[in-house]
Amino acid sequence: MRTGRVGSSVLAIAVVIAAVIALRVIFIPINDSDPSTTPLVEKNQLGINLIPDFSEIADVEAKKKAFFDFLRPVVRKQNRVIAGERKFLLSVRSHLENGLNLDNAEVYRVQTLAEKYDYGMRNIDLSSVKELLRRVDIIPESMVLIQAANESGWGSSRFAREGFNFFGQWCFSEGCGLVPQSRGDGQIHEVKVFASVDESIASYMRNLNSNGAYRLFRSIRADLRAQSEPLSAEKLIYGLVNYSERQDAYIDELLDMLRHNEEFLQSGNTTTTAFVHG
Repeated sequence: MRTGRVGSSVLAIAVVIAAVIALRVIFIPINDSDPSTTPLVEKNQLGINLIPDFSEIADVEAKKKAFFDFLRPVVRKQNRVIAGERKFLLSVRSHLENGLNLDNAEVYRVQTLAEKYDYGMRNIDLSSVKELLRRVDIIPESMVLIQAANESGWGSSRFAREGFNFFGQWCFSEGCGLVPQSRGDGQIHEVKVFASVDESIASYMRNLNSNGAYRLFRSIRADLRAQSEPLSAEKLIYGLVNYSERQDAYIDELLDMLRHNEEFLQSGNTTTTAFVHG
């Protein structure tokens, strides 16, 4: 009888172990990636498959069209988000100009937008809302597309393919991104990794709309608004002088790319007057 009970116990334990192993095989993926691959690259492995292999498109014109067509819907989506935020702030400005009080929901949303665009707002008054409006504004589609093409080598760079980073955006904590192969001794920056193309473009737009380095960009845009002129990429590109260490040479390069790719930029263009007013 003792032998029978021990045999039953052993069999039961064996069944449990087999079940655990089976569950592990089913639910825990086996890591067969290259051990030299960084965790961030592994995290975005799916994303690589979601980005077309632009380097495989031999025809230059076809490559340009494919690149712009890939990014254009996301650029427009993010501009719609910003346009909605701006429309709300314009209504808040109107309320304050007419001596109306804001309700709690309006106050909360203004505070949320101030935080998003890194604007220290002590009081919600007409002056502070006007200043916040200088930050909460759209960015011309053609400018976004040209800068993405320049910074990512038409989508073929390692950072675009592995990290959805089309704009060369940096981060400064260890493990936050991909380490540039050309990074010099003593430098700690990495090229930021994003979870999606949407996140990458949203971050780029928020950077231009909030970072002190692009105050000139926002000033040019505000002047165009004040004069009821279209937000022209040709004029706003001058506000990117601090985006690259090359400064004026970088601006000249972007303007040259803008001129040479006008037909591809215009081919998918639709009216954006709804984004321009206000």
